[in-house]
Amino acid sequence: MVAREQLILGDTDGAPAAGARSGAGSDRLARRDDRVRYLLGAVCLMICAIMLAPLVVSISASLKTTQEAAAIPPTYFTHHLSLDSYQRLWSYQAGLPTYLLNSTGAALMTIAFCLVLTIPAGYALARFPVPGKELIFVFLLLSLIVPYQSLLTPIFFMFARLHLTNTLVGLAIVHTTIQIPFSVYIMRNSFEAIPREIEEAAVIDGASSLQILAHICLPAIRPAIVTVSLFAFITSWNEFLGALVIMNRGATFTLPLVLANARQETSIGGTDWGMLQAGITISIIPCVLFYVLLQKYYVSGFTSGAIK
Repeated sequence: MVAREQLILGDTDGAPAAGARSGAGSDRLARRDDRVRYLLGAVCLMICAIMLAPLVVSISASLKTTQEAAAIPPTYFTHHLSLDSYQRLWSYQAGLPTYLLNSTGAALMTIAFCLVLTIPAGYALARFPVPGKELIFVFLLLSLIVPYQSLLTPIFFMFARLHLTNTLVGLAIVHTTIQIPFSVYIMRNSFEAIPREIEEAAVIDGASSLQILAHICLPAIRPAIVTVSLFAFITSWNEFLGALVIMNRGATFTLPLVLANARQETSIGGTDWGMLQAGITISIIPCVLFYVLLQKYYVSGFTSGAIK
């Protein structure tokens, strides 16, 4: 009887001990999770600092005086705020507004051309029984491995005969050519992600293929449209070599060409780094705004278009 009572008491005393051990283990796991979380946060902050440092230095250099921007050794942060670099850039050659309009016009036409060409192509490859459509799709993707720089010489000679050199339309065609394979890939996979039952119900109601595309498919692939537009804009806005080959008149230059030309200009015995950094700062703003305003659609469109 006594042994039985001791056994019962022993079991009763062991329960709090087991609970204490379990609680201690949970605390250790929680502390370890906190350490991992803090470590990941520190790594993310370090990566952000590395990525943002060139932008901060560029903006700081654009706000320096001409003498301070050209000083040797250079100073990383400005000591005297000045907008002289922006004033010189505003009136540089044909004027900054002209080059901004050229870049914006080429980028907007590139977006329009990409959407007009890739939406019907993606819809046809996804829905219509086109003979050999998989082969056509693979052939389009294979063009991604061909560097467009190798095609610029024949394109220039062809555009010269068509009088498309020194025109924003010709430049937009070049940028559209660069962007089409990736855009078709995104569009085709986005159309395939739409349930066929919705289209079949519309066909039963008497809708044509064009009506299905306009009223059902296009609203459903709005994120993909935003993704293609964003990539087309950034590609056209930042592209340099194609613009250098197609454009040879100063009034038709885009912003990257003007910045490259400003790199060769001299001021106080060297490059006008302040004006150059001012141009770089201005060129960054539209891309950042475009991405920030459409970020929600861009992320969902990229994932839906990349995963079949």
